[in-house]
Amino acid sequence: MPSDRKIIRVTSFDVAEAAGVSQSTVSRALAGDTSISEPTRQRVIEAARRLNYQVDENAARLRRGRTGTLAVVMICREAQDRKDINPFYFSLLGSTCAAASARGYETLVSFQDAPENFWGHFQERRKADGMIVIGTTTNTAAWDYFRDMPEGTHWTCWGSPDNDMPWVRSDNLSGATLATRHLLVRGYRQIVCIGSATSPQRQFQERYEGYAEAMRSAGLEPRLQQVESGLAREEQGRRAAIALAESGEQFDAIFAVCDEMALGALKELTARGYAVPDQVGIIGFDGIRAGAWSTPPLTSIEPDFQMAGGLLVEQLLAKINGTEGSGRRVPVRLVIRGSTRP
Repeated sequence: MPSDRKIIRVTSFDVAEAAGVSQSTVSRALAGDTSISEPTRQRVIEAARRLNYQVDENAARLRRGRTGTLAVVMICREAQDRKDINPFYFSLLGSTCAAASARGYETLVSFQDAPENFWGHFQERRKADGMIVIGTTTNTAAWDYFRDMPEGTHWTCWGSPDNDMPWVRSDNLSGATLATRHLLVRGYRQIVCIGSATSPQRQFQERYEGYAEAMRSAGLEPRLQQVESGLAREEQGRRAAIALAESGEQFDAIFAVCDEMALGALKELTARGYAVPDQVGIIGFDGIRAGAWSTPPLTSIEPDFQMAGGLLVEQLLAKINGTEGSGRRVPVRLVIRGSTRP
């Protein structure tokens, strides 16, 4: 039979009565106010424990002018199924939420893809103390929206199409140089970059520049296989591989500016009978976990995800506390797998 007993919520006034102090003394004692003597503080703590009193953290934070929450906005392509989002961003989302938690903050996550659901007024509505925006650069309408946020909005981002926004990025130039030199050391010489010279993705431009610089340093001419815009990354890589295979031009390695493009190229070339890595070496960029399970497993340049999340949170907290941070680069490392020669 259901109980007729009502659950009565214990308040700070109940604790005050049990401890023989005022309600304001209870609030100050539990907030760590140094004006409260240690014996009084202990008396309050003991009364709170005995009554199983739980502090309303949200109310306490709001009284201090802080919510204790950081908003994380994931920008998607318009009408994109959420399961088709680049897994890189889910790894980045996880590391960002973990970094916020380590600093005592909760996170509020929002997926946004079209003007009808663009929203960044978390700070004004006292839903969060600041905002981290991550996701695809191809959604220019979304980035235009966040670029025009009111002055005083605390925010930082990953994936910004330019340097006008407060950004954190991988060390794209060094990573692409590292990838290209890895191929050169393995004996590949006819190395083609699958990417775009006109993409709004700032990081893709930087990766092409790093590749081109390494090729010229080796006395070789850079070659770009341009991807088709508006397609999923894996399909872009697959079609670029088709165009490359049917061009009649010789190539013995591919540096793709992201892992999903590399995986698309890998699947297509393998289906066409190319031997990877002996005949063609393939390397990507982003270090997504799917690359470890391809056939053969994909060699990649991987950013330090833990540091990436930490830098995003650190830069945002600096802004919240009145310090303007500049753009930050996340170090990368080479993850050697089976798609390049041993």
